[in-house]
Amino acid sequence: MLNHDIVIIGAGVSGSAIARELSRYDLDIVVLEKQEDICSGTSKANSGIIHAGYDAPEGSLMASLNVEGNAMMDSWSEELDIPFQRIGSLVVCLEEEGMPFLEKLYQRGIKNGVPHLEIIDRQRLKQLEPHIAQDAVGALYAPSAGIVCPFELNLAMAENAVQNGVRFLFDAEVLSIDKIDQGFCVLTSKGKVLTKHVINAAGVHADTIHNMVSMQKMEIIPRKGEYVLLDKKAGKHVRHTIFQLPTKMGKGVLVTPTIHGNLLVGPTSEDVQDKEALNTTEKGLRDVIEKAKKTVQDLPMHMIITSFAGLRAHHPAHEFIIEEVKDVPGFIDVAGIESPGLSSCPAIGKKVAKWFQEKYDLVQKSDFQPRRKGLNHLYAINSHQKNALIQKDPRYGNIVCRCEMISEGEIVEAIHRPIPARSLDGVKRRVRAGMGRCQGGFCLPKVVEILAREQDGKTAKEITKSGKNSYFIAGNNKEDLL
Repeated sequence: MLNHDIVIIGAGVSGSAIARELSRYDLDIVVLEKQEDICSGTSKANSGIIHAGYDAPEGSLMASLNVEGNAMMDSWSEELDIPFQRIGSLVVCLEEEGMPFLEKLYQRGIKNGVPHLEIIDRQRLKQLEPHIAQDAVGALYAPSAGIVCPFELNLAMAENAVQNGVRFLFDAEVLSIDKIDQGFCVLTSKGKVLTKHVINAAGVHADTIHNMVSMQKMEIIPRKGEYVLLDKKAGKHVRHTIFQLPTKMGKGVLVTPTIHGNLLVGPTSEDVQDKEALNTTEKGLRDVIEKAKKTVQDLPMHMIITSFAGLRAHHPAHEFIIEEVKDVPGFIDVAGIESPGLSSCPAIGKKVAKWFQEKYDLVQKSDFQPRRKGLNHLYAINSHQKNALIQKDPRYGNIVCRCEMISEGEIVEAIHRPIPARSLDGVKRRVRAGMGRCQGGFCLPKVVEILAREQDGKTAKEITKSGKNSYFIAGNNKEDLL
């Protein structure tokens, strides 16, 4: 007898959205993730943009799921208790010769079903964005575009799936998959898992997983993007997400506020071979900065606090691949989920769940719980609520991260959630300790101490940055010297 109905490979936004939607039904579901936490791959390093949907070719799956996912984001953010803002986006044209291309983008958006699109002139553009470049002649304005925290969205979907019976297994790299009677045997670094169905949501590694079972081979190209993040003092330099006219390599370098008040600039776009190539380069960061200056004036680049890189899972067809593999019944690919994958994830989850529901006539659980209570964030509540929280647990009054004003209570809560933070990056993604101006220079030792204390039997030496062998502490100098 097979252990599980469905195994989902990958705990990024696609895998977690699918898990959440399938948890509506009476199914035994496990999510396998090779890293130590959710949101450890493509999902953790992106722009945090909920795209309007005018960029993808009309008639494409990418276009339809983008627009549908965008429309779902209000209800999902409310149910999952995460911040989401519709700040709108502007695709800026820097020369008159480019206006026909802007018109094509507008027409594509209309065909895709994007609401409230309009082409605006320089005067209106200047009113919306006082720091727009002097050369800007017009823009495509999409009020429906928004911003979200990809970490919080990913965590919220995964936690809600857990609430509804899904299990997540971390540090469980898939080593092989064998087709067996009525299902699959998935060999992981933590042992064998038997399942009736496999959903492949493995990001840049989706081709590796697909090619384990199918004779019709797939290729996923890692497309690297480098970013710089500016301090919150720079966060209001622009009010909307500012794009440049897109090229075949993507939407170009953008400038956008983040949901937490920083300013984000990037990304580059470079196809690479290494699926772990997350290093930043001097050339890449210089390129980001110079291109951003073409659309936005007076960018305060002296306020950069960090840089990072991410990899997009690019399919040569530049299209989402969401389908049952023809020569492997029961194996479903969710591959090539590059931008606008974050925007599309609610619709991706819904589409995959609908396939299962229609194929097997599934009945929704009577006790499905769509609502998830988020973490207590001091920055999101008023003084009265803060005082009440501190009265209940004094640890919420002990500030550990000065830059982001994150308390010990928030860190402890993150460690004891349904999907617990087990590393410094896990804490950082959930409550932002270490994401501020000093990038953990002040709070890191205290966070290490709290992680060790709250995880039974662990010592500070065993705490990692992001799992595996990423240890911070090699020894205790004082004891070694005595």
